[in-house]
Amino acid sequence: MSRGLFGTDGVRGRANTHPMTAEMALRLGAAAGRYFRRDSKDSVHRVVIGKDTRLSGYMLENALTAGLTSTGMNVLLLGPVPTPAVGFLTRSMRADVGIMISASHNPAEDNGIKFFGPDGFKLSDEAEAEIERIVAGEIAPAQPGNIGRAKRIDDGRGRYVEYAKTTFPAGRRLDGLRVVIDCANGAAYRAAPDVLWELGADVIPIGVEPDGRNINAGVGSTHPNTCAAAVLTHGAHLGISLDGDADRVIIIDEKGQVADGDQIMALMAARWADQGRLKGSALVATVMSNLGLEHFLQGRGLRLERTKVGDRYVVERMREGGFNLGGEQSGHIVMTDYATTGDGLIAAMQFLAAMAETGQSASSLAAQFDPVPQMLKNVRYAAGADPLSAAEVRAVIADAEARLAGTGRVLIRKSGTEPLIRVMAEAENETVLREVVDGIVAAVEKAA
Repeated sequence: MSRGLFGTDGVRGRANTHPMTAEMALRLGAAAGRYFRRDSKDSVHRVVIGKDTRLSGYMLENALTAGLTSTGMNVLLLGPVPTPAVGFLTRSMRADVGIMISASHNPAEDNGIKFFGPDGFKLSDEAEAEIERIVAGEIAPAQPGNIGRAKRIDDGRGRYVEYAKTTFPAGRRLDGLRVVIDCANGAAYRAAPDVLWELGADVIPIGVEPDGRNINAGVGSTHPNTCAAAVLTHGAHLGISLDGDADRVIIIDEKGQVADGDQIMALMAARWADQGRLKGSALVATVMSNLGLEHFLQGRGLRLERTKVGDRYVVERMREGGFNLGGEQSGHIVMTDYATTGDGLIAAMQFLAAMAETGQSASSLAAQFDPVPQMLKNVRYAAGADPLSAAEVRAVIADAEARLAGTGRVLIRKSGTEPLIRVMAEAENETVLREVVDGIVAAVEKAA
């Protein structure tokens, strides 16, 4: 399907620039309302809306509310909560649809709108395409007597906090563990420290002073060195670095070393397999995950199922195959036993559970395999440009693939959320790796 308004993770863009305008948010809300009410024209339905801490969230929240109520939806406003909390509360509150206003790990100037169905899972490509079709046409409003209401829900965050604690092993506590939690000045700035403190940890919170403009700015999972420095400064046993909407996590051990999503998934897959909990004896991850992870799983008689980039595609494959663990190297960890989407906090708690149950240090648990050398570079391109279609670029990529045949791989793709070409390669020989990636990047930059 050709994707227009919707990208790989909802609708994204720069605030106050198409499509992240109040006008478009109003139309998206009205279109979503019409889509989810299409088989019941007279009754009023329910939608929950959460957001992160971006300044533009106020504007988009109000516009979405206007659009939704105009088509007869009752709107329940959660305020700043993690993305996985929206998925959880959509199901818990028996809502017809959930909406998260967030651009995840992107800068504060960006924003996005993600939709969840009544089951708490992100919408399918087909559902998004239908909403996009409705946006482009005439949207019939509700009759005056059927206009919806809007209401603030004060305990949404608290409900999620209580649920998150239930995912930690019964009878276990975090007493004696000093934990740095970096909330990226984002959606989990209150929920995450509360969960860890209530479970007994000595919590050192950073990135918990959002001002509308500082989300992900020098903190969070895209800047793990900030958390690593705090771990070393405070002599912490563990660092947990979330992104702006807390659906991804990076772990930092007591030595300040960073463990990405691949290492976290390797630990969880091995533990769950040993406990008889890993459904299908497989882990679902994207084409970006390191070859070392695949080799690690194979050595334990487990499989790695690869998908396109995007946690939505990981979740789709998990649901199709009946798998219960998946994620991305970037730190989206999807555990369908607990959540309908990536949940950085609950994934971190699984890591903490391993520490509590084994008595091992974070460093001994966070390095499950030796990664194959991997390099990723991003090349920004101008609007309307298509550098990957240039003959010179295609030729350089073909040469790189031939050079790495049998010893590595090349993956070139457009970002689904930003105007970037992502150039990734893996190779056993690091010199060859650098030459291959730099050659492709130079060709793409010339064509961009």
